[in-house]
Amino acid sequence: MRELIVTENCTVDGVIELAGDWFSPGDTDPDVDRSDVLSVLEEQRENADALLLGRVTFEDMRGYWPKQTEDTTGISAYLDSVDKYVVSSTLTEPEWQNTTVLSGELRSEIENLKAAEGKDIVTTGSISLVRALIAESLVDEYRLFVYPVVAGEGRRLFEGATGVPNLRLAEERTFASGTVLLRYRADPQKTG
Repeated sequence: MRELIVTENCTVDGVIELAGDWFSPGDTDPDVDRSDVLSVLEEQRENADALLLGRVTFEDMRGYWPKQTEDTTGISAYLDSVDKYVVSSTLTEPEWQNTTVLSGELRSEIENLKAAEGKDIVTTGSISLVRALIAESLVDEYRLFVYPVVAGEGRRLFEGATGVPNLRLAEERTFASGTVLLRYRADPQKTG
């Protein structure tokens, strides 16, 4: 069975969605070497063959990544080729190759995806969707890239979330930029 992995960038104070703009707290200093973070992201891409997004994040990404013709990170090429699934009751024409719109009951749609042959399913951004996935106990792992930044305000991953499972730290890794990757495995049998 495939696993559903939530990958999010967040600040030290837990903010994953900054008001009014893309979340890019690590992109402020051009002199900081981020090759180690990019290497981990590439490793994660190699272990995933499906990307699950909410409609708003999907539309934001669709409007940005296909236009990045000189992307040296490999992210644009990966996003063009990976199977994308967008959860939406209003979107009918995704207008991005390899995209399927999921408009049925969330639990059933995700259980079907997880039961299909393949590698990991990754979701990123999509805070409303991620919170719904948490409430349904569908998330197997959380990968949080914690940036050494304090936002003070913005939406947080678990704020107001229901059905949050107990989490077990599976890995912690520090990068040259000061960013820390925290990987947590979810125990859906135990909720806090």
